[in-house]
Amino acid sequence: MPRFSANLGFLWPDLPLLDRIDAAAAAGFKAIELHWPYDVPAATVREHCDRHGLKLLGINTVRGDVAAGENGLGALVGREAEFQAAVDQSIRFCVEAAGTAIHCMAGKVAPEDRTTARKVFVKNLREASAKAEPHGLTLLLEPLNTRDGPGYFYATLAEAAIVLGEADRPNIKLMFDAYHVGVMGEDVMGALERYYPAVGHIQIAAVPTRAEPDEGSFDFRSFFAAVDRLGYEGWIGAEYKPRGGTDAGLGWVQKLEVSL
Repeated sequence: MPRFSANLGFLWPDLPLLDRIDAAAAAGFKAIELHWPYDVPAATVREHCDRHGLKLLGINTVRGDVAAGENGLGALVGREAEFQAAVDQSIRFCVEAAGTAIHCMAGKVAPEDRTTARKVFVKNLREASAKAEPHGLTLLLEPLNTRDGPGYFYATLAEAAIVLGEADRPNIKLMFDAYHVGVMGEDVMGALERYYPAVGHIQIAAVPTRAEPDEGSFDFRSFFAAVDRLGYEGWIGAEYKPRGGTDAGLGWVQKLEVSL
């Protein structure tokens, strides 16, 4: 039976972060994952998680200049020092807050620059891997679909797998987000089978709406069965945008016959 973590980047969006942690625990979640929690001290996040018996999973490296439309730094030529500083920040936060993984955000890259950008990203990831390894941290690579992340360095698992292979480090894994895979028109179940050996974390949301996973064109009951059959022992991140109130939308758990 899958285990679900609450992605507090999207769930309970009207609450401050610490209140979102409290709300996730009250709803019955046993794990959480965050986007950019850096405005709250890591020790305070850990204290809240410990109070509720919650496990902190992954966080993201910072996006860069958000006002200018940046969405990550890892593949940006000439921004290597900034990316490594972002990795250092994420490692410090994970160590202090007892997190387990870091999503290394690649950033937006023009199509004609992607060959050079891939070399930069691979070099950056190898350096980041060496820094994360002593702390037992996993680095995650997540392609973003072209509708939600136009211009992002990669949009498919195949592209991410190339970077993964070239980086060739055991603590770098793929983030398998069924929503992004489905929105790109890929066979989600086939992709899960194909890339499963390299998967470090799984996330879900309805395809194509990104709402609760009890609507849309993709059958998550079959997906959860496949995840079980493959022997996945990690968490599945509930990274969806609620249709309304987060608590009211949690009926998907009963509807899909799973538990938190």
